[in-house]
Amino acid sequence: MTSPAIETENLRKEFGSKVAVADLTLRVEQGEIFGFLGPNGAGKTTSIKMLLGLTQPTSGNGFLLGQPLGDPATRSRVGFLPEHFRFHEWLTAAEFLNLHGRLYGMSAAARAEAIPDLLELVGLGERAETRLAAFSKGMLQRIGLAQALLNNPGLVFLDEPTSGLDPLGRRLVRTIIAGLRDEGTTVFLNSHFLSEIELTCDRVAFIRDGRVLRVAPLEELEQESLRVRLRVGSPTPELLAGLARFGSEPVQDERSGVITLHLTSEETLPEMVRWLVDAGHALYELSPQRLSLEERFIQIVGEDVTEG
Repeated sequence: MTSPAIETENLRKEFGSKVAVADLTLRVEQGEIFGFLGPNGAGKTTSIKMLLGLTQPTSGNGFLLGQPLGDPATRSRVGFLPEHFRFHEWLTAAEFLNLHGRLYGMSAAARAEAIPDLLELVGLGERAETRLAAFSKGMLQRIGLAQALLNNPGLVFLDEPTSGLDPLGRRLVRTIIAGLRDEGTTVFLNSHFLSEIELTCDRVAFIRDGRVLRVAPLEELEQESLRVRLRVGSPTPELLAGLARFGSEPVQDERSGVITLHLTSEETLPEMVRWLVDAGHALYELSPQRLSLEERFIQIVGEDVTEG
């Protein structure tokens, strides 16, 4: 059997009395696009640094591409685009990638073949001889992505890869990530753009206070929760109490009379309608709507989070 791309058990990181990551337990399969979601201060960046071997965990175990965290040979097969990068502004785009290719141990022939292709891939083919000092933030983001893919990695960590990009740039990154999936490359993606995660990822993990709250396929999250708006004739407290058995506590708008509740499954919907009709309630409106990933994020992680 193929070993997972990432596997951790009870990884913990303390900085003195501060616990940055309390319990990171994850399994990411090879070839999947995995989203890592949590509020600011949840421990996401520290978790990524532990996985990359940039900081040592206080306790726990972890494996990357089947080898213990920090293994030098394995690290040469990993690509990384950090959220906060500082590149060599005096170098041209081609010189910058050539430098990183040499750091990866790539031969001159391999560098000469890979660099033009990567510049074209990220939309910078005509900027090979332009110094990075003249690049916009979005262009720097894209050259950073090219750097992360230079060694043809089996696993890529992308930390906020679209933060400096316009809509066209974000679409380009989505296309590149889709291509990586087709090639069997694993992508570990941390992003605040939850709409991008919805369009890109196979599975996601929700983290808060340094703990993984839940890991689930996006398809499963989409099927689990349904928001329903309904309007009935002469709603009563007994009606609201009866609806509660099908999902969350119903909320009624006093002006419009519209009732809103969340169902745990789409299969509950016809059952609820039958109950309403059998109980003699006139049903004037029924509007089911899937929750967005942002709404599911708030449900799972909670709203009372502190920015940090």
